[in-house]
Amino acid sequence: MSVEIIAEHVNPLLGRKDAKLIVHHEGTGTPDRLAIRKIASDHFKTQQDKVYVRSVRTRTGGSSAVCQVEVYGDSKLADKIVPAYIKNRNLPKEQRVSRKKGAEEEKPAPAAPKPAASEKTAEPAKPAPAKESKPAPAKESKPAPAETKTPAKPEAKPAAKPPAKPDTKPKA
Repeated sequence: MSVEIIAEHVNPLLGRKDAKLIVHHEGTGTPDRLAIRKIASDHFKTQQDKVYVRSVRTRTGGSSAVCQVEVYGDSKLADKIVPAYIKNRNLPKEQRVSRKKGAEEEKPAPAAPKPAASEKTAEPAKPAPAKESKPAPAKESKPAPAETKTPAKPEAKPAAKPPAKPDTKPKA
């Protein structure tokens, strides 16, 4: 794989270097973000934790990928600026956090306060069983309706169309 730099821009406000690369990958599939991250870190002579791949685009059937890469001067600054989803995409697949795993981890945490809340509601629940002990009014007083078929409505025919206008053109 070979790398070609198309554009490079230094952004001193954010403390990073934005670069647009073309990675030629003839005979192989599109390289993953980890491979591009390693190539970019070798090219810019910096550590991999300071390099983030924003996007990778390959045309259908093409053998070169256009990549947007951000190279930060400080990894702590990068942690503050780079969004979490970009950080997640630049991790190996085993270390990525999926939405499903994140949702499962959040569910057990709220479960702990719920027992404390149920203890508070347990005290007012004592009068509730007394109310339940009262006999409920029977709703079976009405006999079950026999199966009755509703008479079919007579089909209304659409209004007759007005007669067609006569041809005003003379026939030849």
